[in-house]
Amino acid sequence: MKKPILSLTLAATLAIGAVSVQAAVKQEPAAKAAQHFQDPFEKKILKAISAENIYENIDYLSKVPRVAGTESEAKAVQFIKEEFESYGYKADVQPFTFYGYTPPSSISLSVDGYGGEWKPQAFTYSVSGNVSGELVLAGLGKKDELSSLDLSGKIALIKRGEISFAEKVLNAAEKGAAGVIIYNNAEGALSGTLGEHNDKFVPSAALSKAEGEALLSQIGKTVSLSIVGAETGEKTSHNVIAVKKPTGKKSAANDIIVLGAHHDSVAGAPGANDDASGTAMTLELARVLKNVPADTEIRFVTFGAEEVGLLGSEHYVSTLSDDEISRTVANFNLDMVGSRDAGDLVMLTLDGKSNLVTDLAQKSSEKLNGEPTPYGQGGRSDHVPFAEAGIPAALFIHSPSEPWYHTPEDSIDKISKEKLQDTAEIVGTAIYDRARMDQIGPKPKKAPKVKAPDELKTEENIK
Repeated sequence: MKKPILSLTLAATLAIGAVSVQAAVKQEPAAKAAQHFQDPFEKKILKAISAENIYENIDYLSKVPRVAGTESEAKAVQFIKEEFESYGYKADVQPFTFYGYTPPSSISLSVDGYGGEWKPQAFTYSVSGNVSGELVLAGLGKKDELSSLDLSGKIALIKRGEISFAEKVLNAAEKGAAGVIIYNNAEGALSGTLGEHNDKFVPSAALSKAEGEALLSQIGKTVSLSIVGAETGEKTSHNVIAVKKPTGKKSAANDIIVLGAHHDSVAGAPGANDDASGTAMTLELARVLKNVPADTEIRFVTFGAEEVGLLGSEHYVSTLSDDEISRTVANFNLDMVGSRDAGDLVMLTLDGKSNLVTDLAQKSSEKLNGEPTPYGQGGRSDHVPFAEAGIPAALFIHSPSEPWYHTPEDSIDKISKEKLQDTAEIVGTAIYDRARMDQIGPKPKKAPKVKAPDELKTEENIK
């Protein structure tokens, strides 16, 4: 997670918002809460869901980052496929290509005669290169500031602000710069994107404000910048799909429910919560629901390349026939569902309105927790392509998000088994409520519509 709905290239720079929502607190032990479920298979589902299973799969998946189009993502895809097959499913791997960026494997910066240590970061779409030259102060990197400077073969030191990172790099390159260093204008590290690939880019790195200001004292000295392994080109990612067919053709309702999560992560982040948690929960619910009788087809899908633009879910939806789209009655999207340091569980729909998914989940959470899980508005995850196709869809996420989202600290030690169990119980029983054998007749009565506070109804910085 996550991308703005229409502005995918800026995804790498989005920060997490502190969206405050008072969600339901579990008020009863699971055994007592299960008494509210009368169907024996509902009780079987609650008993079978294992947070330990989910946790172990998160642990396996989050050993290394799973960047879309890389070998590590391919290994995750193979693991997910084998897990589905171990439960008795036939798992299909759905490949798709995209034009993407592989971040550098290493980046270093040094100054002749200076013993200090620098921690440069690459911008998304920074190009590889090994360059050195005189360090020249280049202001904000605007064209009028550079007009009188000779940057030929030199390294431009530029401060963040006023124009985009890409403009700064291109302006300096146009003046002959061999490389560019951009430092922050606010406290803390700087990370960002150049937006898209451009053949005119030169090797470019980001520094914190403190490092940039320290580098000011080195103007005129020779600086060396090395970026290794960054590349842009056509790549292949994959979705993994397992299908539970209706139990008994005569009783089939002809409907489809899709439960999914994305299995890729961002570069440098092991992605335990984002989104090995959703992937592992999808696997666990596939295991638990495998032999539960249902008149509705349930598809379990893990999506690739979510972090570079919801590409896997967009591809999956694009392959559906008009008939399949009309028969798909719900999409449950699990993204970041296990962090101990995130807030409470919420549901986000693209338009901020209730739908079948929120109704079913509120009904289940009210039985389990005594209060229905609130919902609000939000995009930036894999429920978006489903909603845009007219399919009822909702994102399950905890809000506010944890502070180490999209960082190397998104690791297994930050995962809460209690949150995994709670979310899996809500989603598992909600799906079964719609899929069970009695659905040929009237649909289940809707739960009360309990909306989240107004601050949840915005797109701002959800992920």
